[in-house]
Amino acid sequence: MTTTTPVSSQPKWLRLLTAFVAAIAAIVLPLSVTGAALPTSTHHPRHHATTWSVQVGNESADKAIQGMRYLPSNIWIHSGDAVRWTAGSTEIHTVTFLAAHQQLKPFDPTNPLQTTKQGGEWYRPGHYFNSGVLTTETGPVLGMTTVRDYRLSFGRPGTYTYYCLVHGVAMRGTIHVRPRWSHLPYTQAQYDRQAAWQGKAVLADGYRLWAATKHQASSRRVIEGNDDGTAMVMRFVYPTVRVRQWQTVTWANIGMGAPHTVTFGKEPANIFAPVGNPRWFHGGQLSSGIQVPGSTFRVRFVKPGVYHYICALHDSMGMVGTVIVVPRHHH
Repeated sequence: MTTTTPVSSQPKWLRLLTAFVAAIAAIVLPLSVTGAALPTSTHHPRHHATTWSVQVGNESADKAIQGMRYLPSNIWIHSGDAVRWTAGSTEIHTVTFLAAHQQLKPFDPTNPLQTTKQGGEWYRPGHYFNSGVLTTETGPVLGMTTVRDYRLSFGRPGTYTYYCLVHGVAMRGTIHVRPRWSHLPYTQAQYDRQAAWQGKAVLADGYRLWAATKHQASSRRVIEGNDDGTAMVMRFVYPTVRVRQWQTVTWANIGMGAPHTVTFGKEPANIFAPVGNPRWFHGGQLSSGIQVPGSTFRVRFVKPGVYHYICALHDSMGMVGTVIVVPRHHH
């Protein structure tokens, strides 16, 4: 026969230990029954993939200033997440991850590897991925099919840099992919605020550049816009000039990355090749072809008249001009 020692006759230390255990059980047991207890497993909860947003370029209301930035240019995401890039400007851009050891080359609008989507839906480090031509314009641009957005998912943690093929090293962004359980420094709302602030700074830079460019132009020297790796001025400076018969006007592309054309008369089928004789222009069709940064185009006007011209690449943004030629002995 088993006998039980009365509680009152148990040692004090034993009574206190028994009471303490009972108190802990009263707290823990109800929590474990309702499922509210702390998890006993060391596994992390299942990751829900997030799609992050990045804006590609931006522009002023009149399209005179075009931004050369991914907004934001740096973004931290989790493994398994995706990024969606959305066009924010009329100016064309790409989102391009180069293959291992691949070098940036001048943009070729006739090369489908540069103008169309390349690669799958999941990024593979060391392989070539391309968005195609991103713009807010609808329909083809210069014969190229265009898109409004591009989405790509990322698996392997790492840091991955991408470029715009149109504007080269001046326009690049970085994706920082971290393991699923790691902390991310910013939320999408914070990135959106960063993008808005950066976009305003880009436009302000463009207006400052425009003002500075005017000091380099005259009635005999027209500047073909300008760009500084942050913003582009999509205007001829000055757009309207007045000269005398037999005088020559020089157009100069003094920018860092944006190409232009000086095109009079009917726009040629191939806007990238020169057309006509600039040494003896009396009206009709004349085009510089592509004017890369650092190049000039000189036109001698031999007949009085009013001659309108455009940049065949950017006329939809308002990049147009006029040359007024008066008779040689006009006063």
